[in-house]
Amino acid sequence: MELSIRKHYEARSRVIKALAHPTRLFILDKLAEGEHCVCELQAMVGADISTVSKHLSVLRQAGLIDYEKRGNQVFYRLLTPCVHQFIHCIDEVTRTPAPE
Repeated sequence: MELSIRKHYEARSRVIKALAHPTRLFILDKLAEGEHCVCELQAMVGADISTVSKHLSVLRQAGLIDYEKRGNQVFYRLLTPCVHQFIHCIDEVTRTPAPE
């Protein structure tokens, strides 16, 4: 496999790995509804701030979300709404019985 092709698939893999956690999927669903500050996401997730921040960092490094500082608060927003099409596709797969 050529290096450029390999890098393309590695980038895809990073995004898929970022999606491979229930908390991160939940955060993406909430950000699809609109931007939220870290404190709101922490309350919704029900985890400590460092855990939520780590999940947000993984999503940001994958290019799925971005943030903006406003005073003492940090607000996150979804950069790629199309990721929900992929998640909805996964929902369809999980609703369909697996072939025997």
